[in-house]
Amino acid sequence: MDERVKKYESKMIKSLDNLDNEYKAIRAGRANPHILDRIRVDYYGAPTPLQQLANVSVPEARVIMIKPYDKTMLKEIIKAIEIGDIGINPNSDGETVRLVFPELTEDRRKQLCKDIKKKGEECKVAIRNIRRDGNEEFKKLTKEDVSEDIISGLQDDLQKLTDSFIKKIDAAEADKEKEIMTV
Repeated sequence: MDERVKKYESKMIKSLDNLDNEYKAIRAGRANPHILDRIRVDYYGAPTPLQQLANVSVPEARVIMIKPYDKTMLKEIIKAIEIGDIGINPNSDGETVRLVFPELTEDRRKQLCKDIKKKGEECKVAIRNIRRDGNEEFKKLTKEDVSEDIISGLQDDLQKLTDSFIKKIDAAEADKEKEIMTV
């Protein structure tokens, strides 16, 4: 594959990785520690990822247990989780924080599927925008005395790359929907 096309492939990979991270944050009725990846705790004035301040474990299928390394940070961790708006109220026993995930209702599952489709479509748009940028760059190569055949080949390679990433997005979308709809 041409280096000029590989540059756009790396951008597409980043878009797909971003989508995967978005999907990890969507909870499917089961405890998933990735839902806490975006939570930042005010640790002596510095926003610090929760995983650096506490041991995060999943003792049961629908429970996340957070045990802070420093017990004085318990209130700050609870506050950060509440501000993080993950849709679950933290419970504390003075030493640990428990997040109990309720069973998802049918309506909530359908709403989550809509969100999954929306995020998937946003990623597809990002991939298509990357393709457009690449095609525009390739068209400018005619000024540099690059033959039409080479430019056409580059555009074809970029289109094949775009199609493969769209298929990957569709597959990720279908997998996440299946996970959400499984009771």
